[in-house]
Amino acid sequence: MAKPKRLYRCKECGAQTPQWAGRCADCGAWNSLEEEVQLSSSTGATQSTIAKHAGYAGEQKSEVQSLSEVTSEHAVRWTTGLPELDRVLGGGLVTGSVVLIGGDPGIGKSTLLLQAMAMMAKTSGISPLYISGEESLQQIRLRAERLQLEQAPVDLLAETHTEQIIATAHSRKPQVMVIDSIQTVFTELLQSAPGTVAQVRESAAQLVRFAKSSGTTLILVGHVTKQGALAGPRVLEHMVDSVLYFEGDTSTRFRILRAVKNRFGAVNELGVFSMTELGLKEVSNPSAIFLSRGDDSLSGSVVTVIREGSRPMLVEVQALVDDSPLGNPRRVSVGLDQNRLAMLLAILHRHGGIACSDQDVFINVVGGVKLSETGADLAVLAAVISSLRNKANPRDWILFGEVGLTGEIRPVQAGEERIRDAAKHGFTHAIVPAANAPRKAVKGIKVIAVKHLSEAIDAMRNAEQ
Repeated sequence: MAKPKRLYRCKECGAQTPQWAGRCADCGAWNSLEEEVQLSSSTGATQSTIAKHAGYAGEQKSEVQSLSEVTSEHAVRWTTGLPELDRVLGGGLVTGSVVLIGGDPGIGKSTLLLQAMAMMAKTSGISPLYISGEESLQQIRLRAERLQLEQAPVDLLAETHTEQIIATAHSRKPQVMVIDSIQTVFTELLQSAPGTVAQVRESAAQLVRFAKSSGTTLILVGHVTKQGALAGPRVLEHMVDSVLYFEGDTSTRFRILRAVKNRFGAVNELGVFSMTELGLKEVSNPSAIFLSRGDDSLSGSVVTVIREGSRPMLVEVQALVDDSPLGNPRRVSVGLDQNRLAMLLAILHRHGGIACSDQDVFINVVGGVKLSETGADLAVLAAVISSLRNKANPRDWILFGEVGLTGEIRPVQAGEERIRDAAKHGFTHAIVPAANAPRKAVKGIKVIAVKHLSEAIDAMRNAEQ
């Protein structure tokens, strides 16, 4: 038997090195090298034996085909029975696809997947296989009873051995298979403990090969680190077709499912759920949640329209500007990039004539929403101005638009659609970029088109109460 070879692999980029170092030479990440044991001679034979036993290798060879001859008839989508989950996935689960779902402990990942598997088995007649490496079958049964899904035709398996999981899946031939979670699964090809970089990468690689060759839809559950990123090697996200993040504060009942990678749909798609006693319920109108304000108009509060994936969504941006006792005033933002906040404040000073150099500025996006687009720039500055002057903007006014470094108000995507969505929620005035002004008047809302930041400030000054 060959002597085991020890090496160190970067969990961020997958680079190998024979010696440990504090910083990866390829990607520059610090403290990312982890030790693993590699078998040199028998690994190849063992892999081929396991693959042949599992039934996903050696059956057919790949052939060269013309693009015009390739058809997409076999790429069938299955609805999960949860409209918000289908929206994030791009319309449903695709046969042979691999989906990775990450989230904090206790956020509701297992609950969401158990509900989805039960709905698919009842409505579509699909045979799902739920494999748990963290919970026993009795614990899953208790969760199903709490969700009133104990009679759902879902097959369960408590297993952490990768080769045994593939052999069971090959014999039972499930159409959808869930692995909860990938950090608990191990393969006998490696001697390292479950959850290490090598084990997660190799176990996921075997499961992905099986899913692609058999047409089984595979859903992997992953843990997240303290920084909010998926634990394990970064190459794990490159191996799968879709990466979803399940976010939310456990102290509240609302959960957000966000797509950061999707080969079969739009990225940055957002799904909103509400945690109840009977599990997760879809929230079809998330704008009503994020706009749950009081009856009185308050300074520092402005509503904007952002676009998450394929739909517009109204969110509230709050600002607090106060005299700073420090030599370097604080710039704190929750839900907005802090560097962008600093840039917007500099634009406000240069092109708007309003200085915040001696003020602490705090920005918060209500509801835990993260602003990943530039369409909320104008609303952020409007909230800052409102808090600085202690003047409230009217409750039925809405603003959106990107603010350039020269002070111009630049257009955003789907401007007219945002205006119409704001009109549906009862807003009567909208300050928008001139390029986004609709050609025909939108019923119920007055559009104020602006080209420069100074024009927007004048419009807001006239609207202040």
